[in-house]
Amino acid sequence: MKQIEAIIRKSKFDDVKKALHQIEVNFFSYWDVTGVGNEKQGHVYRGISYSTSDIQRRYLSIVVSDEFYQKTIDTLLEASYTGNVGDGKIFVSEVVEAYRIRTKESGHAGIN
Repeated sequence: MKQIEAIIRKSKFDDVKKALHQIEVNFFSYWDVTGVGNEKQGHVYRGISYSTSDIQRRYLSIVVSDEFYQKTIDTLLEASYTGNVGDGKIFVSEVVEAYRIRTKESGHAGIN
């Protein structure tokens, strides 16, 4: 199993959620987060300069089977893409085991 952690633009969250549901990723957790990005220059909006170094984003945590993770990654890449600086990051790590507390199922059955 793989854990996929994605940090995306808040404005793309609805697109990402819809795309994940279309490929039958029906469970994931998410949080609103603030991060510091690489871009150092500020922007001016209506005459007010603001910093872009502190960035509001949405953090997603998804656990999928090994066979399904590449499809999930491809979906995230497509649905969260704008082509602009700050589109986000995706990290993938191994999950040793997963359990569903209610039924005590483990492994693949524990995440579906």
